[in-house]
Amino acid sequence: MKPLNPKPDYQPLQEEVAKFTATLPGTYGIYLKDLASGEEFGINEKTPIPPASTIKLPVVLYLYEQVAAGKLDWRDRVSYNKNTDYQGGAGDLQYVARHGDTYSLRCLATISITLSDNVAHNMLVRHLGYDNVMAFIKKLGPDTTRPFGSASTTAKDMGAFVEEAYRFAERNPGQGGRFLNDLAHTVYHVGLPGELPPELVIPHKEGSIIGVATDAGIVFSKRPYILVILSEGITDEDTGFKNIAKISRIIYDHQQKLPEAKNLKLPDLE
Repeated sequence: MKPLNPKPDYQPLQEEVAKFTATLPGTYGIYLKDLASGEEFGINEKTPIPPASTIKLPVVLYLYEQVAAGKLDWRDRVSYNKNTDYQGGAGDLQYVARHGDTYSLRCLATISITLSDNVAHNMLVRHLGYDNVMAFIKKLGPDTTRPFGSASTTAKDMGAFVEEAYRFAERNPGQGGRFLNDLAHTVYHVGLPGELPPELVIPHKEGSIIGVATDAGIVFSKRPYILVILSEGITDEDTGFKNIAKISRIIYDHQQKLPEAKNLKLPDLE
């Protein structure tokens, strides 16, 4: 009996996804990496697209790595500066934070991910140091321009940030598991998970600004994989996320046909 090829042939899937996205308005940047084999493919994966709130993933990941290294403590508190930190859009701090109020790093990290809080994100970038954050980002994703949603990134870069989160969880199951669990339980859960079975654990970070819908994460199916889908020039964000969900489903169905991945070291995910 011929042994199964451990490296999937993704050309048919790539062609199917490219054919689907060609029918959609706007530009789609897509990156997939199979965690069992390391095989990957991309479509416009190096095309610059605004990350929107997916950029919060590498910023908070940098914080986690600093805490794990003993350089920062979750109990450290950061003062809110209304002149530098305020931003509308997602999150509650824009309504409740008063100038001089302090918040722990744990609080800011959690709501940056689960509520996509823009004020918390700005506070973290300021506290961590813009240059430090950029050095971390550039080490992993050289084409990402700044740690803010209106800047630009690529699907390939976002895939590198997601993979680093996965590797961090391998090295630090406690801290990394906490991070992945926060990513799996955000209030925004319509992109990558939109058409997938609800019992799946899918750590991911969605983002949207006018004309842009983005999502990046890991689908922990029987054959786990990293998936990034960025879109720009879409008609509206709701439609953008519905299309992300459709692309995600096409890829999930393909992955389900592959042999089950075994012996992957995964943290406790809920």
